[in-house]
Amino acid sequence: RAGDRGFDPLRFCGNKNLVKWYQEAELMNGRWSMAAVAGILFTDLLGKGPWWEAGAKEYFLDTKTLLVVEIVVMAVLEAARLEGFKKTGECGVLGSFPFDPLGMKSEEMKVKEVKNGRLAMLAFLGFCSQAAVTGMGPIEGLKAHIADPFHNNIYTSKVGNEFLLAVIVASAWPMYIAGKNAISGGEDEEFRPIPW
Repeated sequence: RAGDRGFDPLRFCGNKNLVKWYQEAELMNGRWSMAAVAGILFTDLLGKGPWWEAGAKEYFLDTKTLLVVEIVVMAVLEAARLEGFKKTGECGVLGSFPFDPLGMKSEEMKVKEVKNGRLAMLAFLGFCSQAAVTGMGPIEGLKAHIADPFHNNIYTSKVGNEFLLAVIVASAWPMYIAGKNAISGGEDEEFRPIPW
């Protein structure tokens, strides 16, 4: 499987029947994240205002009408995508499964898509965190960091200590899992969504 390197500390792959669904979910979230990150950077570069305030702006349709249109369109597209996935095991759009209009499908491209999707999900998480902590968009935050990198970074922000603790825990977690597997002899135990 594209992107599978055997790292699964939360044991999502313990239930083999759900692995394809998880893989599809990761791809869809990655694709939406890639679109979101590109859109956020584009609007930030154009100076269109904070991206997190986009929902409060006025558009050509009022909010209720826009919401109804979005729900109906997404319900149709998602139902078609789900049916196509059930039949082919591949994702696509409406009648095209897999969706590959440029003929770029290969194992190498699948791995690249997964990697870029994962990077985009982390970038979006970073954009959200930065907006919540500093009230700045990504371009504004980058400019502030370049101007004074020692005083404008995550460690000197109001959540610096919490972030440091998260980095320590995230660094130690794989060692804990490897030690636990070494002690248990590497036996696969029954799947539990929460490992403790």
